[in-house]
Amino acid sequence: MIQGYSLRRAALIRGLMTDDEWEYFEAFLVHRGGRPPRNHRRVLDAVFWVMRTGVPWRDLPEEFGNWNSIFRQFRRWADSGVWDVILEALAGSGMSDAALQMIDATVIRAHH
Repeated sequence: MIQGYSLRRAALIRGLMTDDEWEYFEAFLVHRGGRPPRNHRRVLDAVFWVMRTGVPWRDLPEEFGNWNSIFRQFRRWADSGVWDVILEALAGSGMSDAALQMIDATVIRAHH
């Protein structure tokens, strides 16, 4: 088990962060008091999974943990500006624009 992940169960979910990607993001998720976090990597993987797939929070796979706990941490990071800092750092990182694109693949059809 690595940082609360069951390797066998987490392997069922595609697209989890590599160790190098986690090393990059870990610096932005510094603990600032209160109860210590159980696993920021799992939360970040869950948030990326929800954003990538577009599913409702309640449909988050059990392997990530309680969907409501993940959502509450996502909101705390949003309210504290963590996501703004991460996106600014990614924009200034020199990575190619293609690697940083987030494309919404949903289709919206309107009734005539």
